[in-house]
Amino acid sequence: MAEVAVSLVLERLIPLLNQEVKLLRGVHREVEDIKVELEFISSFLRDADAKAAKEDDNNGLRTWVKHTREAAFRIEDAIDEYILHVGKRHHQHRFKAFLRKIDCRVKSMRKRHEIASEIQDIKTSVREIRERSERYSFNTFASGGAAENKTWHDPRMGLHFVENDALVGIDSLKTELVSKLMHGESHRTVISLVGMGGVGKTTLAKKVLDEQIDTGHFDCHAWITVSQSYKVEELLKTMIRRFYESRKESYPSEVNAMDGNELISKSREYLRDKRYFVVFDDIWKEDFWGDVEYALFGNDRSSRIMLTTRSRNAADFCKRSSLVDVLELRPLPLELAQELLCRIAFQFDEDKQCPLELKELSLDIAKRCEGLPLAIVAIGGLLSSKGRDVGEWQGLHDSLQSQLESNIHLTRIKKILSFSYHDLPYHLKSCFLYLGMFPEDYVVNCARLVRLWIAEGFVKQRDGATLEDAAREYLTELIRRNLVQAEWVDFDGVVRDCRVHDLMHEVILSKSDELSLIQTSAKNLQCPNQTARHLSIRDESNNLSRSSGCSKTHSIIFFEVNEFPKSLLSSLFANFILLKELDFEGVPLNYLPEELGNLLHLKYLSVRDTKVKMLPKSLAKLRNLGTLDLKRSLVRELPVEINKLSNLQHLIAYSEDYDTRQGVKIRGTLRSLNSLEKLYYVDMNAQNNFGFIRELGSLKHLRKLGITNLKSEAGNALCNAIEHMSYLESLHVISVKENELLQLQSMSSPPLLLNCLRLQGRLEKLPDWISELKCLVRIRLFWSQLSDIPLKMLGGLPKLLELALYKGYNGEQLHFEDGYFPVLKELTLEGMDRFNRLIIDEKALCLVEMLWIESCPRLEELPSGICHMKCLKYLEISDMSKEFARRMLPDVGQDHWKVQHIPNVYFYFMNTQQQYSTYKLGDSSLLDYLR
Repeated sequence: MAEVAVSLVLERLIPLLNQEVKLLRGVHREVEDIKVELEFISSFLRDADAKAAKEDDNNGLRTWVKHTREAAFRIEDAIDEYILHVGKRHHQHRFKAFLRKIDCRVKSMRKRHEIASEIQDIKTSVREIRERSERYSFNTFASGGAAENKTWHDPRMGLHFVENDALVGIDSLKTELVSKLMHGESHRTVISLVGMGGVGKTTLAKKVLDEQIDTGHFDCHAWITVSQSYKVEELLKTMIRRFYESRKESYPSEVNAMDGNELISKSREYLRDKRYFVVFDDIWKEDFWGDVEYALFGNDRSSRIMLTTRSRNAADFCKRSSLVDVLELRPLPLELAQELLCRIAFQFDEDKQCPLELKELSLDIAKRCEGLPLAIVAIGGLLSSKGRDVGEWQGLHDSLQSQLESNIHLTRIKKILSFSYHDLPYHLKSCFLYLGMFPEDYVVNCARLVRLWIAEGFVKQRDGATLEDAAREYLTELIRRNLVQAEWVDFDGVVRDCRVHDLMHEVILSKSDELSLIQTSAKNLQCPNQTARHLSIRDESNNLSRSSGCSKTHSIIFFEVNEFPKSLLSSLFANFILLKELDFEGVPLNYLPEELGNLLHLKYLSVRDTKVKMLPKSLAKLRNLGTLDLKRSLVRELPVEINKLSNLQHLIAYSEDYDTRQGVKIRGTLRSLNSLEKLYYVDMNAQNNFGFIRELGSLKHLRKLGITNLKSEAGNALCNAIEHMSYLESLHVISVKENELLQLQSMSSPPLLLNCLRLQGRLEKLPDWISELKCLVRIRLFWSQLSDIPLKMLGGLPKLLELALYKGYNGEQLHFEDGYFPVLKELTLEGMDRFNRLIIDEKALCLVEMLWIESCPRLEELPSGICHMKCLKYLEISDMSKEFARRMLPDVGQDHWKVQHIPNVYFYFMNTQQQYSTYKLGDSSLLDYLR
């Protein structure tokens, strides 16, 4: 499994040899020789990798692959150390350098000699590896190399994540399950879904939960992923938080400080008069039920608890104190397995049908998967990239045969999933393996993930696209192949969060040597001789017991670290000098030392959600830094040295208030930051002249821009700057105060790729240039106080999915007419004091799914046209009069007929503690409040 390592090294060596001839003076020839040798080896390494993984008894081949991987790591490290050595010399102060000129020259010659000797030794090792392959005939694989990978591009990228095509053969089971949820006993009932890993328990449970949420049958709900290790108190806190969130209620902060008994009491009190539905997914511990049963109040309101588990014992354990229904999920029969395989394999074909010439092959492959949906979906995703090529299908079929024979069931599943991994091109392999940096069942923010991939060098530059665009395509391909799951897909089809199934996670960890990835505890972080190139550090992690850190480490990410001693920080900056990625997100860290500047290779630095207040001046040395994430840290001002970071692409720095955001102050010039693609947010109140704003126009690669504290007189200058940003996709402008006028009319040529626009400040009129934004998906107007909203102009925007007005309109009436807003999904009307009439025509807002109305005191009733909004799933009313709510009550409310088709209608009222209480239409608590 050395293909990833060798391919990544080759990609580094080629530009290095072309551009760094002077830098590599004296070792250039040796490095070029190594490149040639590695190219020869890589020509058949892919097949050797695959064969080594299949043949457990072929120790010679496995050893050869291991040595090849280690040699690739060595050459990369040697070059990194050489560049680091040269870079340190360049950063010395002139006077200091002059005083130590002779000494430095001697040390430099010595260091160059050491590195040159190391490279010469590597060259010899690589040559011996190649000769050994010839001696043992490993290179015979070259003649029968794997088929060339076909890069697949789907113009509907993102849309296919919304619907789940993997539900085949479970209709009757689903019907039975829904019946047990909706009907049956009024007593609290536990429903256990039992079956082996990969049989579809989680998929079925999630599908049923989502449907129940839409129907509004239950008062509150929660989904809890349990897994093999958990802390009872943390699990109870998560459950309580999920219940509050499901009712749009504020989570009480005091819950975080409660002990186990207090949490049980809090949960019972909250659930006492509610019909609740909670799912505990992936139960392993046999007596798990004993940890949660007392927290789930046993009322007679037909509450339901669902468990998914591989253990029948865990399901039966619940019977001692509750009614229990056990549903066993079994592998699909062959006919349905074949149907599922073909549905996934041909999901993007127009007719979605298996052609006659592949019928027999698809049947045979379905047989090999033995009816396990997880395996079938993974192989189907793999086949979807092979089209209708019989040869490609036959090759996969023949390889599957060796994978499936003579293995126990779970191992068989892992091998099938591993085969999907082996078929990935190497750049996707490295991206997939990198997901092993995240803990099991961890929900990964996609933006964070792709930036980490970029920093590690996993993403190739492609003409006409940014590295982030290319990385998103990588993620899309992994999701399409069913190796990664889309956890949260936004209403515009963009995947925001993702995760890896626990079986896939096991596959990744079993191959962690390929990236030299180790999960360890912060308290065990040391610096031994072995190579650990990627470290995932958790206080409680015991996944791998090996020693962990070393000076060759490239990336470190921290998770759930409760303490961060100064000794650990000192160790990081003293010993881990080749770091490219350092992610402190959520760590109890309050400063960064000057030694940060020693990490000259650093490309990604995150102190998000930490207590860091300032950045050291040595930041100027980090010339390779591409991402600097300061979100929700305490950093309010950036040092002038930030201007030295010419390779910086993503600068994310802001804190959040209730209805606004506060950016950071940037001193000096922006002229050298010409690689920036994302800059949000920058505090314009810190700038004393228009020169800074004009310099924004030189940032021609910007995709996302956030401005805070903009003064009225600077508006025209900002418009002129934005006109030069032809790639801009997202713009957020916040005025210095609520009644400050935003002067944004003067833009004659707006960025036509803009898809997200948020204007926060007073407007005399809506800027005319907005009508030209045919790609606009979201528009939010805060504090605008417009006397006239051109709804026809906004409604003519063909892709607009969200419209939000917060103190955005100062008129009395809004009329949404037929034929406008053809695809709108979310509408927010908030903080409009004079607004007294809402008109919705019969064929208007037909696709709106969520309508929010807040603080519109003169609006006395809902429009009759709301009854025609058949797609409306959520109607949320906040800070409106009690009479407004009474009109919607069942039986007695004169407006109930307008909302009776909406499954979820929520009301929010301020209580005596100046906090919001949440009520759902139909709850007895709402009737009590409105009396």
